[in-house]
Amino acid sequence: MTKMFTLFKRVNFLRERYYTAVINKDALIQLIAEAETAEQVYNSNAIENSTLTLEETEKILLQIDLDRYINEREIFEAKNLARVMSYTNKRAKEQELNLGVILSLHKMLISNIRNEIAGRFRQNNEYVRVGSHIAPAPQEVIKRLEKILAEYYATSHKNIIKRLAKLHLAFEYTHPFVDGNGRIGRVINNYLLIREGFVPINIKFIDRKKYYSAFKEFDIRGATVIMEEIVGKALTNSYHKRLAYLENKKIITLAEYAKENKLSHSNLINKANRQTIEAFLEKNVWKIGVDISHLPPRPGFNHKIK
Repeated sequence: MTKMFTLFKRVNFLRERYYTAVINKDALIQLIAEAETAEQVYNSNAIENSTLTLEETEKILLQIDLDRYINEREIFEAKNLARVMSYTNKRAKEQELNLGVILSLHKMLISNIRNEIAGRFRQNNEYVRVGSHIAPAPQEVIKRLEKILAEYYATSHKNIIKRLAKLHLAFEYTHPFVDGNGRIGRVINNYLLIREGFVPINIKFIDRKKYYSAFKEFDIRGATVIMEEIVGKALTNSYHKRLAYLENKKIITLAEYAKENKLSHSNLINKANRQTIEAFLEKNVWKIGVDISHLPPRPGFNHKIK
């Protein structure tokens, strides 16, 4: 409880800084969102076993020819998910999340991939399995989703990290669609975060093992501890990145920061992974924003002293 309370306080502190820093900088926020779309698409699809690399995902979204054959499904998975994310960024504040919105997002995601199941929940004898978990029967889907959303909205006064973690786990446990559940579930996370005035998060492929262990924990014990940690750290990571840009800091790699300040790089990586320093992971490279005045002097470089 103490650990989660500390994390929640940290997120609120960063959120307050963000709202101060973002004033009159809507264009910059838009650029950041556009720049990180490919990375979000890559990570979400990679979690679902896509073979696309980050570079290939970027090329697909920029309509640049690839160096190898990519099957049509993976191309549509990248383009469709980017479209869903763009829609979410623009429309989340305009409409409350409900079953109709979820179906619309799914239709966008699965169109041209499996049109016969796009934009509808599982029905008849459409059972699905993820590992050893067999999702609830199709006839239970709507009732379960209504309950999940009702509980989320009824606890709006509580910790957003705990609420979102539980909703995400319950959504994936239900697995309402024949295909696309994981990607839609992660989109829903950001839809709700944006709607409630937080920044979107990017659950990374490198955290896949821990991410799936969160589902196992929920299936076995009904616990949400691991997912709360994943959501909380993803939120701090997202705020650290945006604040580095919004507060006009010099963005350098953590390796450069360690060298400049004669610190242990491995120790800084550990702190970054725990999010106890204001580092953020961008394209699988740890970076940090620093004030120019806090960097040690270099030959031929004049630092301003405050």
